Amino acid sequence: MGMKGKVALGAVVGIVVIGAVSANSGDDSDSTSGDKGSSASAQAKPGGKKETARAAEEKKIAFEGDGDFQVGPDIKPGTYRTSGNDDGMCYWERAKDSSGEMDSLLANDNVTGTSYVTVKASDKLFKSSDCNDWEAVDTKAKGSPAATMAGDGGMFRVGADIAPGTYKSTGNKDDMCYWERTKDAEHGLDSIIANDNVTGSAVVTISASDTYFKTSGCTDWKKTG
Repeated sequence: MGMKGKVALGAVVGIVVIGAVSANSGDDSDSTSGDKGSSASAQAKPGGKKETARAAEEKKIAFEGDGDFQVGPDIKPGTYRTSGNDDGMCYWERAKDSSGEMDSLLANDNVTGTSYVTVKASDKLFKSSDCNDWEAVDTKAKGSPAATMAGDGGMFRVGADIAPGTYKSTGNKDDMCYWERTKDAEHGLDSIIANDNVTGSAVVTISASDTYFKTSGCTDWKKTG
């Protein structure tokens, strides 16, 4: 499955988001993860470090990276993350019904690296194909923000994954470097604060009020200020 014909992959400078097919604004909301069994965990020594680590990892898994999931019966509204996708074949979509028609799409994307997606209570279906498992995200949780990021790493949460500030990416060729500052993870046109396609050096200031930063096809970014 993977790459779908209905995904708009070409981002036009300043106006178009990679993969988004509609605008649908709103705030991120917290979510509760589901359970997922593991035979490896069951075989681990009770009370051992491996069992503890595996149990902690399992608690994060909300649903698998392949399938159609009804919002409500199968998955709860909230913000989810898939990471470690390395071949660009991960595809997801939010839909207002299960007709499979273009008009049912609310937002979609093909992913390399990490993607965050907020599934709203008004969504009816979430589709995922060839993605790594999705985990629930506590959008209020703080992390250890880094000052560098992979240029093809996907989405980074500002204040948790990366620190706000000015970043630079150099040596980009053929206008393939795309970056995007966003206010949420709904992936609508209204979500975009600013974006650009770049050849050569790219410089962008990520504000502390930004929620996510998306990067695709760029050389690695380094914080310069």
